Amino acid sequence: MAGLTALFVTVGFLIGGLGGMGIAFLFALGSNLFAYWNADKVVLSMYGAREVDEQSASRLFHVVRQLSQAAQLPMPKVCIVENPQPNAFATGRNPDHAAVCVTTGLLNSVSDEELAGVLAHELGHAKNRDTLTMTITAIIAGAVSMLANFAFFFGGDRRNPLGFIGVLLVSVLAPFAAILVQMTISRTREFAADRTGAEISGRPLWLASALARIDRIAQTTDNPEADANPATAHMFIINPLHGGLSGLFSSHPSTEERIARLKAMANPDAKATGPWT
Repeated sequence: MAGLTALFVTVGFLIGGLGGMGIAFLFALGSNLFAYWNADKVVLSMYGAREVDEQSASRLFHVVRQLSQAAQLPMPKVCIVENPQPNAFATGRNPDHAAVCVTTGLLNSVSDEELAGVLAHELGHAKNRDTLTMTITAIIAGAVSMLANFAFFFGGDRRNPLGFIGVLLVSVLAPFAAILVQMTISRTREFAADRTGAEISGRPLWLASALARIDRIAQTTDNPEADANPATAHMFIINPLHGGLSGLFSSHPSTEERIARLKAMANPDAKATGPWT
């Protein structure tokens, strides 16, 4: 968050000098406060998520309730997004205000055991309190990209030390720097949520099977909402983007490595590919 805020302030300086930097700092501060209280609502709204209950989605709601009890977590909101790509994410500022969200593509693609593995992973994010960090990161990274686009199209204060070339460089490099921050956060937290989720369900191979299936289908299934909001890609259990530079700047560790670590959990005598973080 500090790194993204610094990026935001730097771009503000190159657009409007010291005045622009001050405005950007105040905007970043306001964005952080707004994101703390409202980021979950913003992200759910971006994807057109609808909250469901036991009557409208009994299969999904029942699994979330069982896993929440096993994890000793409050029952989160349960949401569904109309999207053919199998995927899921969690959001909320803390376990008491968490929400787990799945796509219709996920519900139509996985078995009950695989669904439980995915939901346990998302509850793992809530238990580890990743949801606040990852959601706020998505909001601030999006704001950095928007401000950088503004600098690119409208130029900046020619009196700043770096001049117009500096404006041009920052407008191009700032979004990539924001992506790198997201990658760092997401890669470590996905491994941790895999482990915690496997412990919640007690069946690491359920999640391993789900990851293999979801990754295979997601690679050939578009997610228009994620394409329109790439700053939120790191929140999903599997990278929702494909094509272009999405592989080079993937916000997720490789599915193969995640599966190998889960199999090592199921078979303690096997060697994992690296330490859990």
